[in-house]
Order: sequence, then structure tokens, then C-alpha cells
Amino acid sequence: MKGNMEDRAQDLALYIIENRTTVRAAARRFGVSKSTVHKDLSERLPAFNHSLYEQVKEVLDENKAERHIRGGIATRKKYRGI
Repeated sequence: MKGNMEDRAQDLALYIIENRTTVRAAARRFGVSKSTVHKDLSERLPAFNHSLYEQVKEVLDENKAERHIRGGIATRKKYRGI
């Protein structure tokens, strides 16, 4: 998804908010790297749409807080052979 970086940042933010998804999933969906998603959301988005940035920041903070839990579940599945 090439084109206007502001449009991409806004689309990424809306996707993450609506689906309560992770940066990795959003990067996969839009065909960009995780670094690009982070840069779009943390640097570009606040410059032109601060209210949307605040909303997406809540989701990202929630994901960060739950990250260790998802990692534990993935490890359990790996060693149980699921």
C-alpha cells in the first residue's frame, strides 16, 4: 500500500482501533513492515490527527500490557504440540 503516508497512517490507525489488533497483524494486512506501522502511528499520525492518535495509543498500550501473556500461550502451544 504505497501512496500518501498520512492516508496510510490514518487507515492503519482505524484498522487497529476497529479490530483491536496488534501492530504485527496490521503490518501483515497492509503489506508494510512493523517499523513502518510504528513510525506512521507514533510520529506521523499525531502531527495531523491527534484525537485518532490518542485512540490508537490506548489499543497499543493494552497490547503491550498483554504481550507477555500471548507469548506464554504461544510457548505452551509450541511445547504441547498444538
